Amino acid sequence: MTGAAKHEVRAVFTDTTITVYQAYSARIADPALKAGTFVDPFKRTRMTWIKPSFLWMMYRCGWATKPDQERVLAIEITREGFEWALAHACLSHYERARFATEAQWREELKSSPVRVQWDPERDLGMNPLPHRAIQIGLSGPAVDRYVDDWIIGVRDVTPLAHDIHAAVKAGDHRTAEALLPPERVYPLPEELVSRVGPR
Repeated sequence: MTGAAKHEVRAVFTDTTITVYQAYSARIADPALKAGTFVDPFKRTRMTWIKPSFLWMMYRCGWATKPDQERVLAIEITREGFEWALAHACLSHYERARFATEAQWREELKSSPVRVQWDPERDLGMNPLPHRAIQIGLSGPAVDRYVDDWIIGVRDVTPLAHDIHAAVKAGDHRTAEALLPPERVYPLPEELVSRVGPR
C-alpha cells in the first residue's frame, strides 16, 4: 500500500479474482466443496473472517490441527467483491488520526457490515514479521454477497498445508517455501488504502 509498506495486502490473484482462506470442520467444508460455495450448516448470521495470507491462516488454524479448523479452504472470489468489502469496512480498532472521537468510531463499527484488522504476518516458523496481514470480517449483507455473488470456486488445500508443515518440521525450508502459494502485493485503489490503511 502506498506509503504504508508495513500494511500491504499480499495475495494470490488474477486480473478478476483473489484467493482468500478459511478453516472449518469437515461438517462445513465438505458441503461447501460439493456446492462450490457455503451452504448449511454454514451460518450466515455469524461473522465470517476471510484471510488472503496463507501463512496467517496456518498460524490461526495451527496448520489445520485446531478443533473445527482441520480443513483449510482456498476460496477464489471476485476482485470486485473483495474491493466492495474494503469500501464498506471499518477498522476493528480505534485510530485517533482517523476518527474525531472514539464514539464516532464505535458508531461506524456498529453500522459497517465489514471489519478490517491488521495482524503481524508470520513466517514458516510462525514467528511474527515486521509487515502486517489483513483479515476481513464479513457480517449481514456482506456475508450474503460473499456466499451468493463473489465466490467463483472452493478448493481444499488441507493436503498442501500438511505437506508444507511436514517440510518445516523436517527442517527443509527450501521445499516448504517452494510449496507456498505465490502471493504478491495486491494493487489496492488509493481510496481503499485511505479507508482501511493506517494513518
